[in-house]
Amino acid sequence: MAMVQSEIERLIKEAFPDAHVVVVDLAGDGDHFAARITSEKFKNKSRVQQHQMVYDALQGSMGGALHALALQTMAPK
Repeated sequence: MAMVQSEIERLIKEAFPDAHVVVVDLAGDGDHFAARITSEKFKNKSRVQQHQMVYDALQGSMGGALHALALQTMAPK
């Protein structure tokens, strides 16, 4: 079963309470999403570390319930 957009947002916001999160269903199929996440927790982290943090927040859903997620992560300026 695919994940819904609101569940992706909830899991990310739960892990990054300070974050500004925008999740978009890219294909309208509930299978391909993009997320833009801005959080202080990303400060001084590499892009790979930031993405790993997001994958951890999704609690194992990547590759299963969540088929594809394009990530854009950043710390506030």
